[in-house]
Amino acid sequence: MPIKTLNVNQHILNANDVLAENLRSRFDQSGVFVMNLMSSPGAGKTSVILRIIEALAGKFNIGVIEGDIASDVDAQKIQKTNVDVVQINTDGACHLDANMIRSAAETLGLDGKQFVIIENVGNLVCPAEFKLGENIKVMILSVAEGHDKPLKYPLMFTESDALIVNKTDLIPYTDFSLEELKATVQAMNPKINIFEISAKTGDGVSQLTGWIENKIVGK
Repeated sequence: MPIKTLNVNQHILNANDVLAENLRSRFDQSGVFVMNLMSSPGAGKTSVILRIIEALAGKFNIGVIEGDIASDVDAQKIQKTNVDVVQINTDGACHLDANMIRSAAETLGLDGKQFVIIENVGNLVCPAEFKLGENIKVMILSVAEGHDKPLKYPLMFTESDALIVNKTDLIPYTDFSLEELKATVQAMNPKINIFEISAKTGDGVSQLTGWIENKIVGK
């Protein structure tokens, strides 16, 4: 009898995609626009979310789903803004999946929500592979990580609708090249939107939040 090989990873992704499609239908029916925010650890996801909340909380009813391997330190920061937040701890898993988001959405509550931000687990590989029923995928690359990351982790950059280059205030102190980064990313994904910001100083944030607002309104 010949040996049969089972592609477990493909089976998992297919099952997740079905759940994600159901989630997307549920979000659409509830009138909720969902953003899946991804990055490596330390790139500034929570800081960017806080800036987004600061700009848009007066215009939309926002909810946040926080994903981390452990702890709720980021959820505590979000909670101080008076925005509803739910914490997911994956206990070792390097990404969120549609089943986790389904449970979190039930806890968060979608009634009245207009915009939900999913902060994915810090990782440049796995999160890009798993659909979560989102409307858009947005990733953050911090200046400290270097402009060569798209060459090493291409899927994240090709799957994302927007790239946020964060910590631009550090550029004068590094050899980071925005020009090289943009050329590489746009060759991979010509439709990607690129935003240069500093979540610390606020530079460039208004362009990012304006784009997000237009996406929500135009849903």
